[in-house]
Amino acid sequence: MMRRAASIVGGALLLLGCRGPGRDGGLARELARLGHRNVIAVVDSAYPAQVAPGIDVRVVGGDHIAILERVVAAIRDAKHVRAKVLLDAELAAVTEAMAPGIDAYRTALTAALRDLPITRLPHEQVIRTLDDTAKSFTVLILKTDLTLPYTSVFLELDCGYWDGEREAALRAAIAAGK
Repeated sequence: MMRRAASIVGGALLLLGCRGPGRDGGLARELARLGHRNVIAVVDSAYPAQVAPGIDVRVVGGDHIAILERVVAAIRDAKHVRAKVLLDAELAAVTEAMAPGIDAYRTALTAALRDLPITRLPHEQVIRTLDDTAKSFTVLILKTDLTLPYTSVFLELDCGYWDGEREAALRAAIAAGK
């Protein structure tokens, strides 16, 4: 048990560049292991420890936006994947009076996710989607120190060198017998 805990903490430190070579520590290496249909989530400190076999929860602590920026930068640098973002729809309705700091968070989040496609879904639907994904694919969850509600960011990885348009053209050609 202690060996596993030490391994998780060491892996999280390496993953986020607190130790290790290069600009991102081991993040690029971890990202190389992942591919389309995998998910990387950067979540707040109250995010639950899901127990599905495909879910890998790592408590990394630290600043949520800084960690998200590192993950997004690593995905942008990777040739094999790109990210589509899932956010909790509830985030838009949380007011500064309800959760002081939420406005600044939303501003920083918008900057961190610039140019990435974003889908907003109710939180429970996002969790169900993650549970379904974890049945066949890895979901890497990075828990930060953030204490604001509905701030989890789910980065669905997609193929970086193939897109839906080319896939549709391929399927049409196959169907046409070409």
